[in-house]
Amino acid sequence: MPTSRRASDWKYVRGLTPPVLVLAVLVCWLAYALHAKVEWSQDADEYNLREWLSEARVFRKTLPDLVREYLATRNPDKAEEIYQQMDALGNPTRMYQEQLPLFPNIYRMEVRFADRLSPPEPPIVWDYGTGSGQGRLMKYRLLGEHDDRAELYVEYQLHAYNKRQHDEEQRQTFLLIVSGLAAAVAVLAGFWVYSFLKRERERELQRIRAEQQIEHAEKLLLENELSRQEAEHRQRETERTLLEQRLATQNAESQALELKSQLYASISIMAGSYAHNIKNLLVRPNDLLSRCLEADGLSNDQSHMLSEVRETLGTVTERLQQILRTVRRDPNRSELSRLDLNAVVADIHRTWEDLGREKWKLTLSLTTHAEPLWIEGDLSHLQQAIENLVFNARDATFEMRNQLREQARRAEGLDSTGRRQALIEAAAWKGSVTLRTRRQGDRAVLEVQDNGIGMTEEVRRRCIETHFTTKRDNAVYEGNTTGMGLGLSFVVVILEHHHAKLEIESEPLRGALFRTNFPLKQSDGVADKTAAIVAR
Repeated sequence: MPTSRRASDWKYVRGLTPPVLVLAVLVCWLAYALHAKVEWSQDADEYNLREWLSEARVFRKTLPDLVREYLATRNPDKAEEIYQQMDALGNPTRMYQEQLPLFPNIYRMEVRFADRLSPPEPPIVWDYGTGSGQGRLMKYRLLGEHDDRAELYVEYQLHAYNKRQHDEEQRQTFLLIVSGLAAAVAVLAGFWVYSFLKRERERELQRIRAEQQIEHAEKLLLENELSRQEAEHRQRETERTLLEQRLATQNAESQALELKSQLYASISIMAGSYAHNIKNLLVRPNDLLSRCLEADGLSNDQSHMLSEVRETLGTVTERLQQILRTVRRDPNRSELSRLDLNAVVADIHRTWEDLGREKWKLTLSLTTHAEPLWIEGDLSHLQQAIENLVFNARDATFEMRNQLREQARRAEGLDSTGRRQALIEAAAWKGSVTLRTRRQGDRAVLEVQDNGIGMTEEVRRRCIETHFTTKRDNAVYEGNTTGMGLGLSFVVVILEHHHAKLEIESEPLRGALFRTNFPLKQSDGVADKTAAIVAR
């Protein structure tokens, strides 16, 4: 019970605090306004009196001007003029009170000079003779705020004019103040009643809202249950979709493996056919060489040259067997070892540089990184992949030369001599293939760049597809048709198993750049057997 009573009392205190504070603020404001009005009235009176004393001209000069002349000359006549000026200024306020109701009564005026003057000057006093000590006292520096040589002391009293009107105005002011306070109290009381009723109404609304919230919570529970069931249904649908996607992915992987198998099978068939034809072609030269070496009458130079030819044919046969082993072996079963990419590329450059210059009419150049680029890879597979890129670049230069010849033949506005010269220049055009290695961070980069025919954007996107080619009927070299559409596909497969990808940059008639990068393998100080063979 005491706790409830204290709560009730505290409720009323909280309810009455706002109007009490408002009333206190109102009273303080009224008191401040009245005080400010009194101060303002007094300041206005002093300002008017100072303006009268300082600006009025009786002898065509103001009181400050007469004081300055007196200080400058110390003439007693000037002191008399000052006295007469003060008398002329003070008397009218006494003689004409009814005509000058706004001016105060002046009882005494005294001009005091500073003590520092030499010789000292006595004050000049004007005294009306009555009322001394009854009014207010005002003093100020007569010659300016910053000049203290003379100060004017004035004793005065304000008029009490229109007493009845003044009293009436005070009563009206009092009534207005009381009415305002009553209105303020009424407004505060009304506000308090309104606040109390509003609080009661809000309590009722809160009770209604609480009931609505309970109903809403029950509704939310039901909706959550339905949402849970829908979520379970969507989860089952998602699992079914994921399963379908997984099956589709497995089917795609199976198709990719099948395509790779077909690629390996096609390459194996093609390699077997090439090997059979080359072996058949090599049987007769080897037999003829054996007979020539067994014959009599050969000079030492002839025997040496024939022996060198037989060794070269043996090297060709050995390289042919190596190529067959490479294309017939699945890249998944690569024989990985530590290789220097610079050495692998340099070996390929040595193998094909002379043939490129003498037969292919192109310059095969090499630019390698200053330090070894050690990678992990299958030597045979990498050799075949890089040589495929070189052969593609070679074929692109052949097509570029053919393109230049056709342009020379179809050139308009040329006579026979000019057309013949254009054909000669087209035939003399030389292709260029550059092998380049460099290091980029923790990757070894290999680039094969040519100045050949280039590719359109569509050809660039599709050139790595199996059996896609643009050279099937128009890239002819040494009487053999090329363009089976297997070279770049084989390269991509090899690079995938070496954790590398093939990037291609090309534009029509602007050559092509094939770029791939391999992860570097840190050197462990052990010489790699295969790298040593390549270096030799």
